[in-house]
Amino acid sequence: MEDDIYHVVREPEFTALFLLGADDLVETVEDVDAELRLPDGTRWSASFMTLGAVETVMNRWRETGEYGGGVFFRCSDLVIVPKGGVPAMIEAFRAIVADGPQETLGNLG
Repeated sequence: MEDDIYHVVREPEFTALFLLGADDLVETVEDVDAELRLPDGTRWSASFMTLGAVETVMNRWRETGEYGGGVFFRCSDLVIVPKGGVPAMIEAFRAIVADGPQETLGNLG
């Protein structure tokens, strides 16, 4: 069941599924993959991060040498939110649905 794997938020306009890690808290998570499902059956992917989470990843890459030693960050379906937590990400999903997810997210078919 998807409720066993994901943190699921259902709204009239969409269902959002967040793949939280073992140490992630719904209220504060800053780096999480999510799926947006619309009533017509289309599905979209999103990688939510705060600016602080992006900085953390890039600093780690500087040390490990990944991605040119952390000189760039790229993610095709990245959605940067100003603060962590699933509520902030749901707010972003609401705006994305209003604007049209095809402009922002990766289509899952």
